[in-house]
Amino acid sequence: MGINYDILYTFIIASTALAISPGPDNIYVLMQSIVNGKKYGFATVMGLMAGCFVHTTLVAFGVSAIIKQSDLLFFIIKLFGALYLFFLAFRVFRSDDALNLEAETVEKKSLSQLFKQGFIMNVLNPKVSIFFLAFFPGFLFSKTISNVVQFYVLGILFVLTGIFVFGSIAVLAGAISGYLKKSSKVGVVLKWLQIIVFIGIGIFILLSEK
Repeated sequence: MGINYDILYTFIIASTALAISPGPDNIYVLMQSIVNGKKYGFATVMGLMAGCFVHTTLVAFGVSAIIKQSDLLFFIIKLFGALYLFFLAFRVFRSDDALNLEAETVEKKSLSQLFKQGFIMNVLNPKVSIFFLAFFPGFLFSKTISNVVQFYVLGILFVLTGIFVFGSIAVLAGAISGYLKKSSKVGVVLKWLQIIVFIGIGIFILLSEK
């Protein structure tokens, strides 16, 4: 089938690094798990990840059509994707090192409410679609498989990776939050992890071929 497994392995590593890097989603999962319990954190995870399929569909059909039309348009998408990731790295660089872990601001909800809230948070966030548009095209792994199918494979791998990492955060919420609160340097380390991940993926996308 002409599958480039090296690209898939790189995608999984990059997705894992992105999931581990501190952002609004994994901090939200962490706080829901601390306040409500592990299964409530996991319900939030499933809602967030379910929303990813909506963005995968939008990107799969939209970008696939563009790729068929023009090599130049595909290059422009790759360039946009890399520049967007560099912008995210710059924004992290300008941000505060401290992590906000105030549990008092988290409202208690039922499992179904947390699932729906996670789903809606993800689906209605245009930044997720923009990120998928920036991230996925550089990891197409086959010249013989339909681009739509490839995007869905990448979407499934991204979701599975997210469930594993975010689920681990939910299960280990107490220990993770305790460590983050005790260590004054962890915020700096996680900040630079994000910067390195965004820049690294941006460079990979620029160098990737159709």
